[in-house]
Amino acid sequence: MKLPTALLETLRSIFGPDACSTHEAERLAYAYDNSRRHALPDAVVFAQEHDQIEALIRACREYRVPVIARGRGTNTTGATVPVDGGVVVSFERMNRILRIDPDNRFAVVEPGVLNGDLQKALAPHGFFWPPDPTSSPWCSIGGNLACNAAGPRTVKYGSPRENTLGLRAVAGTGESFRCGTYTSKGATGYDLTRLLIGSEGTLALITEATLKLTPKPTGLRTLRATYRDVGSAAHAVARIMAQPVTPCALEFIDDVALKLAHDHGGDTVPLAGAMLMIEVDGEPDTLPSAVEAVSRAARGEGLEELRVAQTAEETQALWSARKALSPAQRTISPNKINEDVVVPVSRLPELVSGIRELSRKHDVLIVTFGHAGNGNLHVNLLPRDDAERERAHACLADVFALVIALQGTLSGEHGIGLAKREFMPLALEAGTLDLMRHVKAAFDPDGILNPGKLLP
Repeated sequence: MKLPTALLETLRSIFGPDACSTHEAERLAYAYDNSRRHALPDAVVFAQEHDQIEALIRACREYRVPVIARGRGTNTTGATVPVDGGVVVSFERMNRILRIDPDNRFAVVEPGVLNGDLQKALAPHGFFWPPDPTSSPWCSIGGNLACNAAGPRTVKYGSPRENTLGLRAVAGTGESFRCGTYTSKGATGYDLTRLLIGSEGTLALITEATLKLTPKPTGLRTLRATYRDVGSAAHAVARIMAQPVTPCALEFIDDVALKLAHDHGGDTVPLAGAMLMIEVDGEPDTLPSAVEAVSRAARGEGLEELRVAQTAEETQALWSARKALSPAQRTISPNKINEDVVVPVSRLPELVSGIRELSRKHDVLIVTFGHAGNGNLHVNLLPRDDAERERAHACLADVFALVIALQGTLSGEHGIGLAKREFMPLALEAGTLDLMRHVKAAFDPDGILNPGKLLP
């Protein structure tokens, strides 16, 4: 659509001429995300304060023009693609850390703060914010909250939902509100904070977040275990998670992924049926017993080698396989389909063997790795031509059906966006989806916030 002249003039008055653009080059830069989907917005605005968001939504609501919030575009589901045009509001300039309160263990930040920058600012205080997506040097806190983006540390410390105390936001009505607390406990009304986190900008636009901080452990030990087959490794994950010492990272890499990483990264990457990368953190005097407990659980039928890093250089070498995976996949398939399904940890062996069968059935290369401690695996389909792309999409539907049959769900940290929207009825009953639509209507009665996403 073309924006009404009166609305465009209003946007320019709200944001100023240097923070409101309709130039095609600027619009193109904000038309896509890491899903490779794209659609041109009609305008891009760059927010710097809360009141601008309030004025923006009220103006766009008057003309029924879509508003799409955007962090840094690292998401993989198309959640920030403006499929119906409208106005993309970038939060990249709204990037202040407003307060760090070590005594009360929270920080207050604007949504455009980069995850990595926040971690650097917290380090001198001896704290960190646990969510750590792979894209943490480039992704924003607002985007982390919108998709409940987590990362390896979730297995011990939880996702953004467990690490956010409160929010300030603007609903689709243009009304501002605050939810949550500045305290670690609270039982006052509905938990709107957790509701907004993971809602992908479809209910309200977050303008401020109060984040729960965690003291940074002073010790860390890294272990690498290789197994003769994926089943042995998957059973080891269940054993590790069934004993009292919770690792701060527990990553699974299958044999196909290891071979790709070996071809790309060299001999530092082992060849095996499967591999687990395990990290244990804590205070130095407690680490030896924790490492021993995890090591005992990792040992079992199918174990080929268990190594414990003694130095930072050894730790880096042990992680080489995981770090080589992304570039290795890109060399095979620039059009890879990256999903992040989740099943109960005890069902991991069935998931892994089922995916192997689907790979053979559809004749599509599938690489499986990810955050096994949560049962959250990244299933990467790597089609290399048009025929394989068609088979990959058919295979994807079977992958989701398998996950649901194993009492799992469609996403652990990437969200739904456009990519998985059509599969939502597989995961949720019609009555549940209907309740979600009523919630959406209460926050955004005219449906202007990020239309076409999440709900089928």
